[in-house]
Amino acid sequence: MTEHIIVSRTDAYPGVMTIRFNRPDKKNAITAAMYQAMTAALKEANGDPEVKAVVFLGTDGCFSAGNDMGDFLSYALSGSREPPAAAVFIKALALAEKPLVSGVDGLAIGIGTTLNLHCDLTVASGRSLFRTPFVDLGLVPEAASSLIAPKIMGHQRAFALLAMGDGFTAEAAMQAGLIWKVVGPSEVEMEALALAAEIAKKPPQALRIARDLVRGPRDEVIARMDEELAHFAERLKSDEARAAFEAFMQR
Repeated sequence: MTEHIIVSRTDAYPGVMTIRFNRPDKKNAITAAMYQAMTAALKEANGDPEVKAVVFLGTDGCFSAGNDMGDFLSYALSGSREPPAAAVFIKALALAEKPLVSGVDGLAIGIGTTLNLHCDLTVASGRSLFRTPFVDLGLVPEAASSLIAPKIMGHQRAFALLAMGDGFTAEAAMQAGLIWKVVGPSEVEMEALALAAEIAKKPPQALRIARDLVRGPRDEVIARMDEELAHFAERLKSDEARAAFEAFMQR
């Protein structure tokens, strides 16, 4: 569907599907086509008993800079009533039936941060930066981050991340419970794949039940996503968001 998302499997890591951002010239900013490709991959993983775990990876020095702003603005100005591809993707994340692992190296902005809230294990390099500038763009948090982040990080850290837009280093993110482990830049991919391969060896039914118990009911997560999306759609039409977008595009 797009060369900017590479979905692959390898005999070196049996049972593991890899979804890789592959748009390094744009810091792996995510377009609608990229969201659609990732959604399709997650649905494929759900229906394939050979897939035991899914790994998200970026490129050297960059996980993802978040939404492609040009693509995002085109959708916002189109007046489309269809749900944005990003919204479909984040629901697919919440409904993923296989364990999710992510390996973050470098920038993780917006959805590049909130995606990891849906992962069961995340490893990051020490040069990684997690940041969600939603409010600075006149918008609101997404991907049920307003529900999940306070649960794992506490109110004040979640407020700093989601409302203040403060950047979290890898060490700070680990202390806050956002990620599992900090490793060297050259180790991120290997460590993430090794964790996924270890997961793939577990008894699948027992693992599924354990994961469901740990994650809890998903209906609350989906409901919060819908609530956030309603606010998000309203904010897109606001003077604040319009001014913020214009300022961003003029950089």
